[in-house]
Amino acid sequence: MSDSNYLPFPKGFATAAIHEAQEPEQWSSMEVVAPISLSTTFKQYGPADFKNYEYSRSGNPTREVLEKVIAALECAKYGACFSSGLGACTTILGLLKAGDHLICINDVYGGTYRLMSKVASKYGIETTISERDAASFEKAVKTNTKMIWAETPTNPTLQLCDIEAVAKVAKKNNLIFVVDNTFLTPYLQRPLTLGADIVMHSVTKYINGHSDVVMGAIATNDEKIIQELRFLQNSLGIVPSPFDCYQVLRSLKTLSLRMKQHSQSSLLIAKHFEGHPKVEKVIHPGLPSHPQHDLAKKQTSGHSGMITIYIKGNVESSKKFLKSLKVFTLAESLGGYESLAELPSLMTHASVSPELREKVGITDNLIRLSVGLEDPEDLIADLEQALALI
Repeated sequence: MSDSNYLPFPKGFATAAIHEAQEPEQWSSMEVVAPISLSTTFKQYGPADFKNYEYSRSGNPTREVLEKVIAALECAKYGACFSSGLGACTTILGLLKAGDHLICINDVYGGTYRLMSKVASKYGIETTISERDAASFEKAVKTNTKMIWAETPTNPTLQLCDIEAVAKVAKKNNLIFVVDNTFLTPYLQRPLTLGADIVMHSVTKYINGHSDVVMGAIATNDEKIIQELRFLQNSLGIVPSPFDCYQVLRSLKTLSLRMKQHSQSSLLIAKHFEGHPKVEKVIHPGLPSHPQHDLAKKQTSGHSGMITIYIKGNVESSKKFLKSLKVFTLAESLGGYESLAELPSLMTHASVSPELREKVGITDNLIRLSVGLEDPEDLIADLEQALALI
């Protein structure tokens, strides 16, 4: 939970989440809840003469409301939604062309790494993996570099990238700076206000928060960038369904409340297990032991429900621990109301090269926890009983 040592929670956040672009007067029946527009096509006055929409891939009333809300929450002028987080990533990479160079932070979601190393590379886009500090990013800049990509906190080792410092490197070299804000949401971190050009989310995670929607989103203040992204959104067809947009609009109404509880519970659990006899290390930016705790206080309003723990043992110990959990569910993904646990080395980050996994510390005894909204005492008891069995 945010305190005087962190940035304050954003003022008016919950109000914007509930009311932004959702005034009942704009709809003929004055619905308090934004209606779902399921129509795939829209009647035109004449050929190429339409009121607001022509085809749902190109634009949809329900999606447009969601895009405006996400933009407002990220302190952005423009927003765009996509069929998945990786769909948003793919669209951002569409800003580049063959021969361009991208610098990406080394500890990144496995799917993002796979997209860059196995897909974008086939189309002539080169990626350099960099350490998280600004000096390393600047050292990696080449004459054909066009973009810097960072997650902060990183997935799964929860290391932080100094957004303001890297933004200065990007601006100095005329590069597009992208920040994946999935782990914190705009309630706890607002990268655009710190100098980023594009902020993206896997909406699937905390923004939706109910493990029933797959979606991605992008926000920016750059008019040229949003024009290109919307062209790609329509051309690539990576758009979410109107019903899913409705679901996320519903979820945003409680985002501030959910993030406060995720934050409180995760810190309580992290403190409990730091120094546990069967735990080598606990990583949580809210712990003073985190090497970038001061940076967390400088650029965030707190931390989410994500905790990384290194248990004592090997891969078999990890498997036994995960299979023994009763309240935590062994599953990929994160950010839902239910608590999840997984083994990144064999699951979410299996596509990352063994060499890079070793370098950033994604070992076979690293467990990623997504702390949900259950009573934290029950979650602590569940972790305790599973640790007792290894």
